[in-house]
Amino acid sequence: MKKEDLRIVFMGTPEFAVGTLQALLEGGYNVVAIVTQPDKAVGRHHDTLQAPEVKRYALEHGFKEEDILQPVKMKDEEFVERLRSYHADLQIVVAFRMLPEVVWAMPRFGTFNVHAALLPQYRGAAPINWAVINGETLTGVTTFFLDKDIDTGRIIMQEAFDIQDDYNVEDVYDGLMKLGAGIAIKTIDKIIEGDGQVESMAQESLISSGKKLYGAPKIFKETCEINWTQPGKKVYDFVRGLSPYPGAWTTFVSKEGKETVMKVFQTAKTTRGSIGEPGTIVVENGRMFVTTEDGMLELLEVQMTGKKRMKVKDFLNGNRNVQEGKVK
Repeated sequence: MKKEDLRIVFMGTPEFAVGTLQALLEGGYNVVAIVTQPDKAVGRHHDTLQAPEVKRYALEHGFKEEDILQPVKMKDEEFVERLRSYHADLQIVVAFRMLPEVVWAMPRFGTFNVHAALLPQYRGAAPINWAVINGETLTGVTTFFLDKDIDTGRIIMQEAFDIQDDYNVEDVYDGLMKLGAGIAIKTIDKIIEGDGQVESMAQESLISSGKKLYGAPKIFKETCEINWTQPGKKVYDFVRGLSPYPGAWTTFVSKEGKETVMKVFQTAKTTRGSIGEPGTIVVENGRMFVTTEDGMLELLEVQMTGKKRMKVKDFLNGNRNVQEGKVK
């Protein structure tokens, strides 16, 4: 079988998925249709529709609107019949949504997913964030066949990625997007080489006795609140694991007791000992430090509600009373 003969349906929504779609199209693979999320209402009055990144990329690269499917419900009969009409041999999923069996079992060679973690670790919606938050030094990408449960299918391939101590989510995201595109191509080539057959392994075989498995649940606003009573390294990893999006936040309390939400995008570890209770602010020579459980962490980049994101030096120039407040 040649790659031009393998009929592929690609499923994905955000920029992370665009990397793989780009690799498929530039590599001459036969992508016959794309499935993505419906356009999203944006703007102050939600009166403007914004297409997903995958749809925008597809339209810019020659796809017809009718070959880009945007179902509200994946079990909708009309959508299922339209999808079936493409007679796909293989479906590829990157950063999309959970699929019902009627969809993932449709192609004769199955459906594989590109997941941004080394499964079985970090199953779930936000694997990149949680790997950084937990201070991991190694993550990666996995291709696996979909089954009835979330991120539990048989593994086809894996490739590792080193997380440097100063990397934030954006750095890891960019690295895994490129790595994910490459492993998707390698996986397809394996399937083609085997005429639809490819070796895979059960995830259970990678779970050793006593080994802790970390999940990657969806992140909400309350998930992003900083806990200053933790060790400084924990807070440092927490901040970079949510930077630049959605952003870790804390509550700044002024001397008068006024509370304002402050996002924290970058910090630096220090050797300074603790001064006061966790959350105590110390300002010195245009620098701002906050007490944690075991020392002090320097804040480098912040954003107050309604203001622009800025370096702490610039922030302090316009907020002289910060040193008289605290965070909680």
